[in-house]
Amino acid sequence: MKKILIVVTNEANVGIKGKKTGLWLREMTDFYHEIKDYFDVDIISTASNRVPIDPLSLMEAVVHKQTRHYYLDDELMGKLKKPLTPEQVKAHDYSAIYFTGGHGTMVDFPNNPSLQKLTASIYEAGGVVAAVCHGPSALLNIPLSDGRNLLAGHVVTGFSDFEEKIMGMYRDIPFSLEQNLKEQGTLFQISQVPFTSCVIESGRLVTGQNPASASQVGEKVKELLTEVNPA
Repeated sequence: MKKILIVVTNEANVGIKGKKTGLWLREMTDFYHEIKDYFDVDIISTASNRVPIDPLSLMEAVVHKQTRHYYLDDELMGKLKKPLTPEQVKAHDYSAIYFTGGHGTMVDFPNNPSLQKLTASIYEAGGVVAAVCHGPSALLNIPLSDGRNLLAGHVVTGFSDFEEKIMGMYRDIPFSLEQNLKEQGTLFQISQVPFTSCVIESGRLVTGQNPASASQVGEKVKELLTEVNPA
């Protein structure tokens, strides 16, 4: 069975004031925990620099046992110290691509030609495309070979405007993820209670609303790939 590709941001600041951001750690580790015993995993970032981790997300490495376990995993964290880049991997090696979140993704994920090409190639080869929280920003404006937009006609979710405002980040983000996803021709859905899990499976596209959704996104991806490639 082919591998799964995890994509993480390489952007450490967001907004005019340059607020500290980066990978939201648990969105990587929760997903990784669900799929690691079934698939080999590669991690790429938009640059080969050390991946910044959002300082707020590091709090979970203190209070959450599973997050702390992976944060202390030298092999896994070593993949973030000098990550691979999109140009160093081949789409045909992967059954799925998963975009983690963190506000930094809104800077370096959207309209990235290398990420767009990887995503379209994996999807059109029958693979699964998944993203959580701000990760769906990578899925904006991806053209498929027939001219359609990857997101058009899909039901999706992502970090909502309301959640941005609760976090006090709405004025710092470069754009509204919620509004931009709607403009792609999607049906956008969110949970009734902010920061609680919401995962949408729309064909071979899986999206999660927020950090609480990452584990379930991993479960859904595992289920979809098992259906396509049963043991």
